[in-house]
Amino acid sequence: MPFANYKIPQGTLTAEQKEEIIHRTTALVCEYFGDGARPHTMVLVEEVTDGGWGRADETLTQAKMAERAAARRQH
Repeated sequence: MPFANYKIPQGTLTAEQKEEIIHRTTALVCEYFGDGARPHTMVLVEEVTDGGWGRADETLTQAKMAERAAARRQH
């Protein structure tokens, strides 16, 4: 059974965007494995609470990400 698991920051995607991710991921799996894979393909879109994830030994928050994005735009 093909399985895709997306972890995203909580509140960053709408229900419609999550649905699109599910449809597009399923379509991609079917491109590789054929349409017979469709009924067996599972796509999970999980929301992670703010501060509940990190990278390179640093806890990330939406505020930190916004600060970094603003700094990149200034350069």
